[in-house]
Amino acid sequence: MQGTGVKSVTIRDVAREAGVSVGTASRVINEASNVEPENRVRVRAAIEKLGFVPNRAAQSMRNGSNREIGIIVRDITIPVLAGFVKAAQSVFDQAGYVLLISSAENEKSRELELLSLLRRRRVDGLIMTTASQVDAQLASAREHLGFPVVLFDRDIANAADCVLIDHAEGMRQAVSHLLSLGHRRILLVTGDLETYPAQSRIQGYRQAHQAAGIPVDEALIHAGSFEASSAFVETASMLGMTNRPSAVIAGGIGMLPGVMKAVRAHSLRIPEDISVIGNGDSDLAVLASPAITVIKWDYSELGRTSARMILDRIASRAVPAQRRILFPTELVIRGSCAAPLADA
Repeated sequence: MQGTGVKSVTIRDVAREAGVSVGTASRVINEASNVEPENRVRVRAAIEKLGFVPNRAAQSMRNGSNREIGIIVRDITIPVLAGFVKAAQSVFDQAGYVLLISSAENEKSRELELLSLLRRRRVDGLIMTTASQVDAQLASAREHLGFPVVLFDRDIANAADCVLIDHAEGMRQAVSHLLSLGHRRILLVTGDLETYPAQSRIQGYRQAHQAAGIPVDEALIHAGSFEASSAFVETASMLGMTNRPSAVIAGGIGMLPGVMKAVRAHSLRIPEDISVIGNGDSDLAVLASPAITVIKWDYSELGRTSARMILDRIASRAVPAQRRILFPTELVIRGSCAAPLADA
């Protein structure tokens, strides 16, 4: 660098060190496929030895790639999503991509703003949730991005690739467990009905009742928002009834704190007075006394799979028009569930 006495390492230096042409060195740096394996090894060794740093702006102009991937999550403050993001990032790191993380706060206007920003930035791909699976304006914004998208836990037919969680089966197991203990008034608080997680959880809730031959009380299904504050309001309202629920299921990964706050506000004991089940494991669920029974899934594998699906699309590999991968759930039984009180 001028004025420091230190000369910048150029691609010509890399080519000379590796004993190849500048064109070959350039193809290796830009990850072209038409390079002999031994030359690729030699160029990478030269890059490591010389400490060569590619000019990403110049690369972007040459090959149309910024080597950046976007990710939009609903709420960046939810701790369990960190495992998802970290796993995806490790895959992108190995592939030479930078991950740009943002939070849409489950707001349409914010989501549209982020989609516009990522489009202008010309990222190479995007992993995202969406506030609504049916909103026409959001659908149009996604369709005109110009780069591949993987939807995380959102299911839109004939659209982007989807990585989904089997909430229906997890909820079926949870409700069946409570029914087997003798519960008949099971409150489910979950999110917006325009999203896959809420739809599939309600489906599982109904399936469990149907299998047990027990009618569903529609007044015990509360769908509105995945926020903890909403879970608190809905749960507290139902627990204040004379014929209150004997069990409650937090149907969203960020809803358990709101449910437990409502239980405490009514001075109820878990599980003596009320049974509680959460969705998605967390420190709160593990460290609570008693520990909370949860419907659990592997966030890390979800993140890795989402990242690989994006890289497949970027590489233009022969893949189907739309891929839907459904990840299993399991019910982890802990101490927060027991038979209901006779007068509950």
